[in-house]
Amino acid sequence: MSDKKRVLILCTGNSARSQMAEGLLRHDAGERFDVESAGTKASFVRPEAIAVMRELGIDISAHRSKNVEEFQGRQFDYIITVCDHARETCPVFSGIGQRLHRTFDDPAAVTGSDEQRLPVFRRVRDELRSYLRDFSGSVA
Repeated sequence: MSDKKRVLILCTGNSARSQMAEGLLRHDAGERFDVESAGTKASFVRPEAIAVMRELGIDISAHRSKNVEEFQGRQFDYIITVCDHARETCPVFSGIGQRLHRTFDDPAAVTGSDEQRLPVFRRVRDELRSYLRDFSGSVA
């Protein structure tokens, strides 16, 4: 039996924010956490999210967008919502240890060229990393 803490990271589409957060936490603290991500309405993993994670040497290209319903009946020590919609519509999980929330801008909502969108993905990625480092540092 693993002594790793189980973490589920949720957003709406499981296409950018929660996917990047899953990759970051797994990369930065995977020895301490079993990490999953899901969305309230699964879609696809954004190519821009894959690209900006690759810049850090983190490969999320094999990730798939998952619906939160796939995790019903499973227990998590932490459920982290990274958008208001997910916080408001997140189903109740039995045995939940702690729910955490912080809203991050949705980089998938930005329109325009790659040169206009990628900086937003990078900023949100870096904000997620800072938040998750604070989170992992506060968990004993």
